Formats: sequence, C-alpha cells, structure tokens
Amino acid sequence: MRIEGKNYIAGTRSSAGTVVVHSVDATTGEALSYDFFQATPEEVNAAAEAAAAAYPVYRALPATRRAEFLEAIAAEIDALGDDFVAIVCRETALPAARIQGERGRTSGQMRLFAQVLRRGDFYGARIDRALPERKPLPRVDLRQCRLGVGPVAVFGASNFPLAFSTAGGDTAAALAAGCPVVFKAHSGHMATAECVADAIVRAAEKTGMPAGVFNMIYGNGVGEALVKHPAIQAVGFTGSLKGGRALCDMAAARPQPIPVFAEMSSINPVLVLPEALKQRGAAIAKELSGSVTMGCGQFCTNPGLIVGLRSAEFSAFLEAFAAAMADQGPQTMLNPGTLKSYEKGLAALHAHPKVKHLAGQQQEGNQARPQLFQADVSLLLEGDELLQEEVFGPTTVVVEVADPAELVRALHGLHGQLTATLLAEPADLTAFAALVPVLEQKAGRLLLNGYPTGVEVCDAMVHGGPYPATSDARGTSVGTLAIDRFLRPVCYQNYPDALLPDALKNANPLGIQRLVDGQPSREAL
Repeated sequence: MRIEGKNYIAGTRSSAGTVVVHSVDATTGEALSYDFFQATPEEVNAAAEAAAAAYPVYRALPATRRAEFLEAIAAEIDALGDDFVAIVCRETALPAARIQGERGRTSGQMRLFAQVLRRGDFYGARIDRALPERKPLPRVDLRQCRLGVGPVAVFGASNFPLAFSTAGGDTAAALAAGCPVVFKAHSGHMATAECVADAIVRAAEKTGMPAGVFNMIYGNGVGEALVKHPAIQAVGFTGSLKGGRALCDMAAARPQPIPVFAEMSSINPVLVLPEALKQRGAAIAKELSGSVTMGCGQFCTNPGLIVGLRSAEFSAFLEAFAAAMADQGPQTMLNPGTLKSYEKGLAALHAHPKVKHLAGQQQEGNQARPQLFQADVSLLLEGDELLQEEVFGPTTVVVEVADPAELVRALHGLHGQLTATLLAEPADLTAFAALVPVLEQKAGRLLLNGYPTGVEVCDAMVHGGPYPATSDARGTSVGTLAIDRFLRPVCYQNYPDALLPDALKNANPLGIQRLVDGQPSREAL
C-alpha cells in the first residue's frame, strides 16, 4: 500500500510543513520507511475551516444519506486486505487475528450507527401542539429535536488502532450525528491511520458527501491548536488522564468553552466474594490471570484491583492467583513509550512501603513482564493516590479487607471507574446486597460473574463512568448512546410546517416515533 504521509484537508492532501515524523516498528523499535508531514498551524486551521464549511451541508442531509455514508465506510474498511493488516501489526505489535477482529468491530459499529440513523430515535423528537383555548393562558406550538453540535475534533487511541482510532467509535458517532470530523492521528500508528483515512475519503466521494466531512492531521503539538480553534464544537479523546485533563482545561479556557468527552483512567475493581471462592476459587484465579494479561494488559477495562475478604479461601485463592500470574510470559507492548510508562508504574508500586510484590519476573528488556502486587487496605481507606492510578499493562493489585464493613469503606475510597465486577454466588448477592448501590455510584458498567476485558458494541452498552474514568459520566464512547455526546436539543416555537426539520413535520415523513402531547406516536398529525 502506498503511504504518502500528507495531511487530509477537504478531500485533498497537504504537506506544507517541512517537519517530518516517522512511524516505528513496535517490535524492533526501528523507524519504518514512511515519512509523515507534521501539520502546520495553517493546515490545522484549514482542516477546521473545511469541517466548518461542510457542517451546514452535511447536517442538512437526510439521515438516510448519512447512513449510506457510514455503510460505505464500513464496506471500504472491510475491503482493506492482508497488506493493511501487516502494516497495523508492524506499527502496534498486535497479532493479525486481533487486527482482523478489530477491523470487523470497526466496520460493525459504522453499520450499527447507520441503523440508528434509519430508525430515527436519535432525534428525540417531542411535540407539544398549540392549545389556543387553554385557560388562563394559551399554549403556543412547541417542537423539539436534536441536531449535531458542529465540527468535532477526535484524537486517536494507542491501544485500539482501528476501533478507537481513525474510523473508531468517536468518529462514527460524530458522523452519525451530522458532525464533520477533524481527526488527530495517533503517533503510534500513523500508517494505519492513513489507510483508514483513505477508506473514509473514498466512501465520502462515492456517496457524494461534502469535501470537508472528514479531515486528518499528523504531528506533535497540533492538538492544542485544534481544540482551541473556534470552529471546533466538541472533542472526543481516549488516552491518559494527563492528556485528557489537559484537553479539558484547554476547552474550558476557550472564549466559547466546549465539551470534551474523554475516556482517561480506570482500575476496574473486581470483588471476589466468599461463596464464589469456596465453590470455584481455583478457576477464578486462572480466569483472572488471563483477563489481566490479555492483550498485554493494554485494555482500558483491564482489572487493575482485586478485592476480597480475609479468609482461608481467600488465602488459597491468592496463592493460586500468584502461581497463575507467574506462569504468564512477557509480551511486546504497543510502543516504547507505553513500555516506559509501564515500567514507571511498576517502580512506584515496588517503592511503596505498604505494597509487596507477589509474582512476576523482574521487569527488563523490551517486553512487558506480568506482575502481581498486594497492597494494604489502608491505601484505599486513607485516600492514597497510588492505587487510584492505572498501571497500563499486564499487572494488578490485590487488597484484602477484614470484613464487609471495611469492604464498603474501601469501595467508598475509590475514584470513578469504567467497570466494577462482582464474582459471586446467589448467597453472596444476598449477604452483600449493600455493595450494589455503592458500585452504581462508582462505575458505568456493573458485571456479575464475568470479566471486564471485552466491550460489546450495541445499544445497551455503557463505556463510561464517573471522573476520572471519563470527563462526563452522562455518556459513553461505545454503543449507540455515544451519538448523544455530539447532539444538542433545539426547540422550534410557532414555526410553519415547511420550515421544520423532517422529524418534526406534521406528516412525519421519516416515520419515526415521537412524543406528541406527552404520548408516544408514529402517526401523522
């Protein structure tokens, strides 16, 4: 595949700058033979302005036209062949089977959002018809639906080079909402980003979309100018707490503040309850070790904290868990920067006087070695930040609590999470019923007898949670609810039928379900 390394602006390629950045082989560390041109300030501005110019045209298209665009993107992504898979593997060190599966997930979520557009419920249409005879005051005609907020800046994630990247969930949700996208390519897989961007551009051309509906820029330090550009109306981000918080602060400091929907940091606690340990402690130890080390621990839902109650069964589980973790081999991480961050996180755990190392070979070389630690419960009870910080990689920390009351206090000490898991039997669910309301306040997804690694793309999924898991707990970055982040309600008062959006017209030409005078209806008025 031919890689040009030029920025994407309004359907054309641009290389106005002289600074060149390189893609790297994740396994060997050597620079790949691809040159990428860092976007200049002028190019960042041009990309944002191109999205702004496309916005009124793209937003006004019937939802079915946008659905056709998303389906065309999906078809183009599915058509990317073995040479594309090989490029992704070189840039990320991820196996081909994982990339092929992620490619299917990426195209699948495009098609899922196309279904959302065709059924029309995303409009949230509400109609309160005029009541001119109402006493003491008449009511005017009021109609509400949701429209795309405007151009969206999307930042690619390192750990999912397809599903959370160029054509990933944020891009799919924004495009579905009627919002053109300016995508900031992740430095860890720029060639991958180019291949997918080409697929999006081809789909846009085939379906007659405005030229600026999708734009992409390369380079370091360009994100600040993008977030601060007045044309940008929202930001989608998946990455570190430090990076996400910086974007939130930039967006809040603008003359016109804008929302940042950032997924940032989560340790995803797993609570192993007594009856479950009695019945299947050995199996849980094996399964948990597989979840912790899956994909070299590079999932945002990786179980980073395991909590159990002091007992003979918990001690036996801990021994089996340590043995299972010790058997796990080293793996190559996404890039050298990720490995360096992992080593820094391990060093902090090793250095803490209330943390002891239970299993794992000494971290050295260019691969990540799985590790298991045990921390004193006082770190949670006293608000120590160490256990709150995600160590991105194949490691986890076990905490033992004395009794159910201490377990509840420890959970109250946790920050916001993407997931919280209960490994429990029916008797546990009765005895520990008080845990669920606490976990509901702490996490966006509650699991029972499963493991958090693995996020289904569907209508019901929530991949979000209270800060710092995400910057806005009211949304999700996976599943069809993700479209809500890039929509805002608009109310039309006493507008003539001809000037209303189709979703609000009397004839209901889209055939969507609407709330009419407080009652669900698909009927024409």
